[in-house]
Amino acid sequence: MNSDNDLQIAGDILEVPHLLQPPREHPVTVAEFAGLARTIAADRAQWEHLVRYDATTRWYHRLRTGPGYEVWLLSWVPGQGSGSHDHGRSSGVLTVLEGTLTERTGRGTRALAAGAQRVFAPGYVHEVVNDALEPAVSLHVYYPGLTEMPMHTAQSCAARPVTA
Repeated sequence: MNSDNDLQIAGDILEVPHLLQPPREHPVTVAEFAGLARTIAADRAQWEHLVRYDATTRWYHRLRTGPGYEVWLLSWVPGQGSGSHDHGRSSGVLTVLEGTLTERTGRGTRALAAGAQRVFAPGYVHEVVNDALEPAVSLHVYYPGLTEMPMHTAQSCAARPVTA
């Protein structure tokens, strides 16, 4: 009778290269892009010294590019927001690095504290704003790289609480 305990690997598995997945040069799945964002977020030395705050406009800096993707660093002083928009044909991962941001969509409003991640598909309409009293910093990964950001009317992101 076979059981899980009957499985044994004889020899060195690393000597069977055709059974191993080759290492990827860059992210290709949603999970890998979210993982890339988490890795960058955890390495504060990579981004913290670059952050600037601008009271007149949202500050942003392209942190990295790769094959078909871009990584952006944004800062938000209290009251600053993106306006209701989508990202054209790009998918994205939004990761809050510091502070708290509010995301408004047609489905409701959600507070995103440091460490929170949102993954979105092309055409996803939302508004991001800093409703808090402290500045915030966020990381955005777009695949393919961001080429457009169509703006929408505020009604498409009417505020109602999200139950999650």
